[in-house]
Amino acid sequence: MLSKRGLVICAVVVIAAIIGGYMFLMGQMAGSRGQGGAAQVKAMEVIKRDTPLTLEYPGTVKGKDTTKVTAKVSGTIVEKYIKGGDQVQAGQALYRIDSRNYQAALLNAQANLAQAQANFNNAQVELSRNQQLFAANAVSEQVVTNQQAQVNALAANVSAMEALVETAQQNLDDTVVYAPMSGKLAVDDVAVGTFAAAGTTPLVTIGTSNPMMVQFSVSETEYLKYVGNDVVPGMALPSKSVRIVLSDGKEYPALGNVVEVDRAMEGNTSSLLIKAQFDNSNGVLIPGMFARARLVGDTLKDAILVPQRSVQQLLGKSFVMIVGEDNKSVAIPVELGESIGSYYVIKSGLSGNEKVVVEGLTNLTEGVEMNVTMVTGEELGFSFVDKRN
Repeated sequence: MLSKRGLVICAVVVIAAIIGGYMFLMGQMAGSRGQGGAAQVKAMEVIKRDTPLTLEYPGTVKGKDTTKVTAKVSGTIVEKYIKGGDQVQAGQALYRIDSRNYQAALLNAQANLAQAQANFNNAQVELSRNQQLFAANAVSEQVVTNQQAQVNALAANVSAMEALVETAQQNLDDTVVYAPMSGKLAVDDVAVGTFAAAGTTPLVTIGTSNPMMVQFSVSETEYLKYVGNDVVPGMALPSKSVRIVLSDGKEYPALGNVVEVDRAMEGNTSSLLIKAQFDNSNGVLIPGMFARARLVGDTLKDAILVPQRSVQQLLGKSFVMIVGEDNKSVAIPVELGESIGSYYVIKSGLSGNEKVVVEGLTNLTEGVEMNVTMVTGEELGFSFVDKRN
C-alpha cells in the first residue's frame, strides 16, 4: 500500500504528463500555422462536371497472326533467300531444301507410271482382239471376261502410279519453302546447312504487322460490375473503343476496337483476357511493346469530384475539410462513390460549390482559422484516368 505522501507524488506526475502532452500537441498544431495562428493550407475548388469513367489497364502489343514456318519435307537446307527482319509477301520463297532425292523419286514414279500405262495399253489391245474372236465364235466368253478383269486391274494400277507421280512431284515442289502469309520475319531464321525435319523444325517466325493487337486483362470484380443486370452477349466492358498509351507516355493516334473477349477467367489470376485491334500502317507498333489500354465507359452527369488526398477516414466514416466562413475549417461528412484517377466521386455531402482542403490536413481540426492558398488539380499532378494494375 502506498502512503498518503506516495499517492500525492503519483498524482503530481500524472498531471504533469497530461499537461506536457497537451503542450506538445498544441506545439504541433502551432507548427502548422503561420502568422497570427492561422493554419497554412492549400485548397482547391470542388469539381463539378460530366465525367466519363475512364479505366486504364497494363497491356502488351501482339501480332494479329504469328506462325513458325516449317518445311513440308525433310532435308538439308541448301539455299536461303531471306534474312531475319525482312518484310515478305505471301508466297515468297524463303528456303530451298536439297531436292536430289525427291527428283530421283519423281523420275522413278514417272517410270513406273509409263510401265503401267504400257501394260494397260497392251491389255486393252488384247481385249479388243478377244472380243473380235468371240464375235466369230473363235474364243469363249470366259476368255473375254478374264481379259476385261485384267484391263480393269491394270487401269487401277495406272491410277495408283499417277497418284505416286503426283505425290513425288508435290514433294519435289515442297523442297522450296514459301511464306504462308505476308508479314515481317523474326531474327530466329536458321542457317544454310540446317537439317529440317518435316513439320517439326522451325525455320523462321513470321507475323503480320498490320493490324496489331493489344492484349490486357480486367479483374473478375470489374467484369461483374460491367455486366450488371444488362448482359450484352460477347461484350461485358464499359466500351468497345480503346485508346493506348505507349511507354514514352504518348497516346497512340489510332483508335482501337475490342475484337476478342475470352470465354473464361484465367485460373491463377481470376482475370478476363481481352484483345483490341489497332491500325498499324505507320509501323510504330511491334510485338512485345508495353501499352496501357484505356477504356471509356459511361459518363456521370454533373459528378462532384474531390481529390482522394482530401478525404479523411474516421471510425469507418469519410469526411473532408472545407473552407468555411472567415476562412475557418469545417468538417463535412461525405459518401464516396467511384474512384476516378486521383479523385473520388462524392455521392452526397457536397453541393459542388465548396473549397476543399488538399494539403495541410495534419492536425487540422474543425473551427481553425486558415491561411488558404488556392491551387488546381493540374498543379498538384492529379489525373482523371483510373489506372488498374
